[in-house]
Amino acid sequence: YDAGSVPLTEKVLRRPRLIDRIKKSIPNEDSGHLIFFNVTDAEKELAVKLNLPIYGCDPSLNYLGTKSGSRKLFKDCGVKTPVGYENLSSANDIIEGLYRLKIENPPLQKAVIKMNDGFSGDGNAVFYFKDAPTDHNELAIWMHQNIRNNTKIVAKKLTYEKFINTFEKMGGIVEEFVTGEKVTSPSVQIRINPLGEICIISTHDQLLGGESGQVYEGATFPANEEYAGELANISYTLAANMRDKGVVGRFGIDYMSVKTEDGWKHYAIEINLRKGGTTHPFLMLQFLTNGMYYADKSAYLLNDGTKRYYFATDNLQKEKYKGLTPLDLIDIAMHHGLHYDHSNEEGVMFHLISALSQFGKIGLTSIGKTPERAMEFYRQVVAVLDKETTV
Repeated sequence: YDAGSVPLTEKVLRRPRLIDRIKKSIPNEDSGHLIFFNVTDAEKELAVKLNLPIYGCDPSLNYLGTKSGSRKLFKDCGVKTPVGYENLSSANDIIEGLYRLKIENPPLQKAVIKMNDGFSGDGNAVFYFKDAPTDHNELAIWMHQNIRNNTKIVAKKLTYEKFINTFEKMGGIVEEFVTGEKVTSPSVQIRINPLGEICIISTHDQLLGGESGQVYEGATFPANEEYAGELANISYTLAANMRDKGVVGRFGIDYMSVKTEDGWKHYAIEINLRKGGTTHPFLMLQFLTNGMYYADKSAYLLNDGTKRYYFATDNLQKEKYKGLTPLDLIDIAMHHGLHYDHSNEEGVMFHLISALSQFGKIGLTSIGKTPERAMEFYRQVVAVLDKETTV
């Protein structure tokens, strides 16, 4: 009845009769609780009106999920994070932070500017130090003269002026751009239950794309076994600190990992104090297979002891996919044998299919007995859809 862009929770709050109907549909308040993608004051208000507890983090702790709050927590726990500065609030703060990064690390070629509450890379920008002078005084002048031209905004429709305006309202950070011969972007998903028990739910290697490598495009599960266990241990330490602060519910921690001669070096990047892009693929895998992720083994095992892997994305999008209906997609998948097969617990599950016809976009989770098979299922989907939509 309401296709407006107002958040769903606020739409519900505006409809007291709907709230009454929801309350009447709950037979026993003690048997229910609320789960949200992200908990804000609006969700808290709805929970009070429904007299139901929230399985999620209190909004008063949301600062821990900001870029500045994340960096502070990492440093408080002694966890390595990129060199940088947090709690910035103006264009001058950004310039000063970038200037200090270059002074402290003269070979530095680029740095990242991040809004506190940006997500999927859209609140980020990359600053390039190309042709920056080495003299400190000249560098200060050069920074002011080149801040606009040398800053590449990740979000395509966001101008420099709008980026700075939003940054000044939201606050943010600057930090060194992590580089190396081989760099990966793993993440760890954690749950803290109301009893304070910490569970490492899953690990992923994220696929980041876009011109500056800042946009989330998908993930493989589980993360590289060379470091998945180590990241789980680091994340447990961070989660224990967060638990002591009162955090409850699901959240994720993103890292950048660099391969060196001495092994992998990990940098904690941010805390996503909410569900994320890897939440629903993992839940889908669990519901389909009834297996479990064992953090100590860095493996997802079914009841028969066999392993499962997946590649997941919510960003498979092409112009020529527009016009396909969800029924078309299902027919194509069935005809080509790409759908999930319960007999061998492999195959593809689609989501976001309602966005296919209008936007040419779908999401999917491609499950296989090996990482290679999971990726092959995905490639087959792309190849088949391309063929079916070629005129």
